[in-house]
Amino acid sequence: MTTASRLDAVCSVLRDVRPFEIFGQVSAVTGLALELEGTTGHLSIGDRVWITARNGRSIQAEAIGFQRGVTRAMTFGTLDGIGPGAPVRVGSAAHLAVSDHWLGRVIDPLGCPLDGKGQLLSGEHPAPVRRAPPNAAKRERLGPRIDLGVKALNSFVTCRQGQRLGLFAGSGVGKSTLLSMLARFTKCDVAVIALVGERGRELREFIEDDLGSEGLARSVLVVATSDQAPLMRRECAYAAACVAEHFRDQGKSVLLMMDSVTRFCLALREIGLSAGEPPTTRGYPPSVFSELPQLLERAGPGLPGGGMITGVFTVLVEGDDHNEPIADAVRGILDGHVVLDRRIGEGGRYPAIDVLRSLSRTVPGVNSQAENALTAKARAVLATWQDMADLVRLGAYKAGGDPLVDEAVRLAPLIEAYLSQAKDRPHSIGQGFTELEAALCP
Repeated sequence: MTTASRLDAVCSVLRDVRPFEIFGQVSAVTGLALELEGTTGHLSIGDRVWITARNGRSIQAEAIGFQRGVTRAMTFGTLDGIGPGAPVRVGSAAHLAVSDHWLGRVIDPLGCPLDGKGQLLSGEHPAPVRRAPPNAAKRERLGPRIDLGVKALNSFVTCRQGQRLGLFAGSGVGKSTLLSMLARFTKCDVAVIALVGERGRELREFIEDDLGSEGLARSVLVVATSDQAPLMRRECAYAAACVAEHFRDQGKSVLLMMDSVTRFCLALREIGLSAGEPPTTRGYPPSVFSELPQLLERAGPGLPGGGMITGVFTVLVEGDDHNEPIADAVRGILDGHVVLDRRIGEGGRYPAIDVLRSLSRTVPGVNSQAENALTAKARAVLATWQDMADLVRLGAYKAGGDPLVDEAVRLAPLIEAYLSQAKDRPHSIGQGFTELEAALCP
């Protein structure tokens, strides 16, 4: 028998060998957490396992902690049908085989389609869902300014490619509408949108009414609704980052939008407490403030030769408290913040961006001196008007008393009108500065 025929015979035998699998079992269920036996030494944090419920369905779970030879895990679905003795099959860390064919699709954090358009075509190179950001000393610097299509942002919070902005707002102030404008109007190649813990009824409204067919065509939506398990809501953010990195590594300009970081942190809180971590500030365990920068730092410039991920992360401030722990932590990590004010929205001006409380850390070096002078003058006028508005309305101030106040009384309404924008009307950066100059020099 020749060597080649012997190799063929060995390969034939190996093809018939079943893969080696390790099994354990559920020993206890406490709250949202499971305790697994028989898996010691075969799992690490973040590894997946598959549990067979009594009704025969297979439920995916993840190892979240270890204690005295027992693995603590949480499931990506409900605990129905899981009890002591349920068999557990050990897996490995999570990967997603992202493909260019995912554009225009709506998926869940595990890479399964939600839009009824058939199966997703998988890519050839699965990537880990959780991975480290690019080396800080080797990644590219920020790129040129990027046109967001929203004139209030383009003028007052000018953003560069690879920059990360936080969008801070309470509930019902117009975050979703502003995100849809960014998804449709931003001059980028791909938009990846993570809807973390959103209301289930709002998904179709966001896709059909806000995003539209044009916005969806160049987008990938990763969705985990509020009724899903904490692991699914947390995984939604990581899966979206993985999808964005796939397109970034192709050299594309990617817009990654996440709504919201707050719900991501709430999911982390549930997971951390179930793993036995002690609660600290407002009940958040320490791991929340450790995992938060690991997620946010994945956005930004890639390595030389790659593309960039421009990030917009919304923060749902509780009770409009912009100094609550999550908002404070996110503000310190990102490269700028945009504040949506409820009073501005109640006054009928949308998007309800408070330009005096919003800033971009890259503005001085990316806009021209003339453009910076325009925005500085507009901010000064709005600040003066904010201080004197009540006195003017009450008649306590008389015209001619202060030239700066007189100028604010005259120009503030024009600037407010400039900041208003219909959700279906994009504005370029150049057009925005031209209109702002017209408002300041009527």
